[in-house]
Formats: sequence, structure tokens, C-alpha cells
Amino acid sequence: MEESNKTTHNQQFRIEVAEGHQGRFFNIRPLGHERYELLDDEGSIGTIQLDEKDHAHCESVGCELDLPLLQSVRDQIKFHYQLRGEE
Repeated sequence: MEESNKTTHNQQFRIEVAEGHQGRFFNIRPLGHERYELLDDEGSIGTIQLDEKDHAHCESVGCELDLPLLQSVRDQIKFHYQLRGEE
């Protein structure tokens, strides 16, 4: 069970979040320990770390995204894993 869980968490996935009246796409690469690299069409734009104890909290490293957009990314990452039944 642990090996298949490890494999699933290493797979990159794509999300869409609203930015104003438009959608913005990000590729998400799991890095382990609730850390994720955010990529757009031009490459890496930083990392986000979700707080395992406080699901409403996250921190970013190197991201120049505003807080509402960062929270939307966090929500979509959590939603992705809920859909897959991995939370």
C-alpha cells in the first residue's frame, strides 16, 4: 500500500484557478511532505507547502502570487486529492 501511495504522490497534475474573470492553469509537482512545486507554461514559479495540521494555512517559497490566488491553488490541490480519495 505504501509503495502505490508513494507513486501516486510523485505524479504531476494540472489545476485551474480563477484569477479575476479568467482561469489560470498551473502544473503541480508533488515534492513530498505536503510541498508542491508550481509551474506555469514558462516554468517553475515557486513552491507551496500545505500545513498538515491546519488545512486553511499554507506557505509559499519564491511565489509571487497574491494571497487569494495562493489560497485558490491550495484549495485546488486539496480538492485534487479528495477526488482521488487520498486525503
